[in-house]
Amino acid sequence: MSVGISLEELLGWSQESSNFWRAHLEANPQLLVLPCDIGGSATVQEFVRHIWGVELRWSQRLAGLPMTGKEEIPSGPLEALFATHSKAIEIFRGLLAAPDERWEQSYVLDFDWVPPEARTVSRRKVAAHALFHSQRHWAQLSTLVRQAGFPSGFKGDLLFSPALR
Repeated sequence: MSVGISLEELLGWSQESSNFWRAHLEANPQLLVLPCDIGGSATVQEFVRHIWGVELRWSQRLAGLPMTGKEEIPSGPLEALFATHSKAIEIFRGLLAAPDERWEQSYVLDFDWVPPEARTVSRRKVAAHALFHSQRHWAQLSTLVRQAGFPSGFKGDLLFSPALR
C-alpha cells in the first residue's frame, strides 16, 4: 500500500492559501506597498506577482504550453495578479484530469541555478515543487505582515487544511 499526498490535495491546499491572501490583501490594500525583499521583490505586491507568476510558468512548462515571459505577467492590480493564479490553477487541473498523464516521466530542468545532478526530475516532482513554492512564500508573507504590525491570522499549515483529511 502506498500512502501519500496527491497532487490534487496539494492543489486544493494551494488554492485555499491563495484565496485567503487575495481576500486579506483586498481588505488591507496598504499591505501591498509594504517593503519586501523576498523573491527579488521590493514590495508585497511584487512578491505576490512572483508567487503567482511562478505558478503560471511552472504549469505552462508541464503542459508544454508557450511560457508567459516574466515581463508579461501583470504587475497589478491585485485582481490581475489573481487572474494569473487562476490561469495556473486551470492548467494544473487540466493536467491532473488528463487520463494518461505520465507523472513519473522525466523532466529536464534547464536552469543554471539547479545543480547538474538535480536537473532530471519527474514531472510529479516539478508539480509538487510549484505548489510547495507558493506555500513557503505565503508563510514568509505571513511573518512579514505580522512583523509590520498587520497580523493576518493565516493558518497555512497543511494540518489546518480541509484539502487533506
